[in-house]
Amino acid sequence: MPNMQANRKEEGAWARRHNHALVALARQVWHEDCSLASAYAIICETAAETLEVERVNIWRCDAADALRCVHSYERSARRHNPPGFEETIRPLGDYAALLGEVRVIDAADVTAHSTLSASGTSLGDYLHRHDVRSLLDAPMRSEGELIGVVCHEQVGAARMWTPEDEAFAGSIGDYAAMAYETHRRRDAEGRLRYLELHDPHTDLPNRDHLLEVAHSALRPLHGDTAGVAAIHLQVDTLLHDDPEATDALLIAAADRLREEFCEIATLARVRSDAFALLPHRHLHETEALNLAERCIELVHEAARDAGAHDIQAAAGIAFSRDLVAPSADALLRNAELASQRARQGSPDRCEVFDAEHHRGLMNRLRTERALRDAVTEGRLEVHYQPEIDLRDGRWRAAEALLRWRDEQGRLHSASEFIEVAEASGQIVPLGRWVLGEACRVASAWPERDGAAPLLRVNVSARQFEQPGLIADVTQALMASGLPAERLCLELTETALLRDELAAAHTLSRLRGLGVGVALDDFGSGYSSLLYLKHLPIDALKLDQAFVAGLPTDRYDLAIVQAISTLARQVGIEVVAEGVETLQQADALRECGIGRAQGHLFAPAITADAVLKKFGGDA
Repeated sequence: MPNMQANRKEEGAWARRHNHALVALARQVWHEDCSLASAYAIICETAAETLEVERVNIWRCDAADALRCVHSYERSARRHNPPGFEETIRPLGDYAALLGEVRVIDAADVTAHSTLSASGTSLGDYLHRHDVRSLLDAPMRSEGELIGVVCHEQVGAARMWTPEDEAFAGSIGDYAAMAYETHRRRDAEGRLRYLELHDPHTDLPNRDHLLEVAHSALRPLHGDTAGVAAIHLQVDTLLHDDPEATDALLIAAADRLREEFCEIATLARVRSDAFALLPHRHLHETEALNLAERCIELVHEAARDAGAHDIQAAAGIAFSRDLVAPSADALLRNAELASQRARQGSPDRCEVFDAEHHRGLMNRLRTERALRDAVTEGRLEVHYQPEIDLRDGRWRAAEALLRWRDEQGRLHSASEFIEVAEASGQIVPLGRWVLGEACRVASAWPERDGAAPLLRVNVSARQFEQPGLIADVTQALMASGLPAERLCLELTETALLRDELAAAHTLSRLRGLGVGVALDDFGSGYSSLLYLKHLPIDALKLDQAFVAGLPTDRYDLAIVQAISTLARQVGIEVVAEGVETLQQADALRECGIGRAQGHLFAPAITADAVLKKFGGDA
């Protein structure tokens, strides 16, 4: 215990250790050859070693009020699934309700926790038999529903958990849930498309299908999206002891809702006890409230026809006007949150989601207006951050970065206004302008040994989705005379995650033009490695979070070395971002990374300043 307390003096170091463990875990788990059993084993072992606990178990929900252990790891014996590990805990009592409400259940001393130590319960008996004194339990959720729990168990002596421990445990629960979901989808590959799009009991579209419909409704090409509405209808049958009667009632409610709304809205069963409605036309708030109240009436009519009276319904309404940026998932989630608030009040209520505070709304509107003025008044600039060859110190490329100079002459980086640009739809014309301006400037960069520096231009997720992106790139190249092979577009994981098939098609067309593609902020998302296998990527921009700890942080160093080796083996260039010191540059060079950008070489500067400082090195 004294050694452990000493190790925890530096919270930042522990937080980095947890983050590095998660990154390394993702590399081991998220590939096609990793089975569910292997994924569970790696997850349990990583969690036990990182948190320094004796046991880590993964439990799956078994019926409504039971948990069944599906994997167990003992750290001291380094043993997986010891004899007798496949036990079941039932009933769960208050513990089940607690799992449904929290991110993690933390107990420094289970004997002092009333829910965990209740005598005469299966859970209390389990903790006593295994001498568990402290625990961190992380619920596993899939599509919003509880599917299990990862239990981190401290044996013998009690232990205090830090916020970093709790955050790490919650992420482990997410990883275990994702591993299960990946396994489930692989096993159901033959029926995947149907299961993705329909509910088998009601034959209604499911949440995935509704997300696609909502995503289309929120596309900029549909014009003003402020009135796009979603209604979440939560149905509580109060027939928990009769699941067949519950299913029959929900199917009857689905039939009644479908009959009423099939012509005017997309109806989906988004959870086992909930439906969602996406009207085909934009609605004012009063219209949406009337529609939600009609949904509740129809549920009660279906219940009366079936001779059931123990039923309640609650409706939540969300509007796209409350979204910071167009997001189908956020729209449906907001509607569900509103329905949850409605359930907390009197029966059969409707609630409207409203996340905006007045001050925040006014600030955003002011920024949006000022940004539009800056466009018309020519107060936008493109600055360039050079990319340097670590082997010979020469200027090899530059990243184009948008800047906004306000009326007082202050210069603002894109991070200060990009969110507003996304929400207002200005990001597409802004991105088009940056592309054209940067290509024009780069066409004049001097050659050396027959080659001129490469131009890198960021493309937002919304811009990447536009059908006119290829035409915009072609026009910028033709107008500037810049050779296609000297242009590289930088994309984030968000841009590729929304629709991988469409992303792959767009990337192939860009490659057909001769334009390169770089994956920005590499390593910051859990899916990044998958893109290297399935998508045509030319370069990786190594996230500056992994550079910051070099050369002293051994976890950062190991990750950078691994990424460099992987990229070299598949023929992909790696560019390190955020290089601030000579020691970092030396460490990157020793890891085999040849290119870097950061304040050590130059911040983002004007085109003239780039030529003045680096033109002789081109």
